[in-house]
Amino acid sequence: MRTHAIISGRVQGVGFRYTAKQKADELGVTGWIRNNEDGTVELDAEGNMDQVDQFIQALKNGLTPVIRVEQIDQTSTHKNYGYRNFSIKN
Repeated sequence: MRTHAIISGRVQGVGFRYTAKQKADELGVTGWIRNNEDGTVELDAEGNMDQVDQFIQALKNGLTPVIRVEQIDQTSTHKNYGYRNFSIKN
């Protein structure tokens, strides 16, 4: 399963990408995450359905007290790209 998401809220300048990568690594999720110029964060995540669902739920919960996720717009598909790890893009 693959999910592409745009996350808005207090998600830049608060360690969101780094804590998201830690959570992805912990759950065995692969893909990437990056900051967008409009203040949102974008990601593409792959794994089995349970892994990806747990990952998105962790993101919704904010990961740390300073992170505040207001909205996650996501699209899911069964077509995977075969990412080997979870990386932070610049």
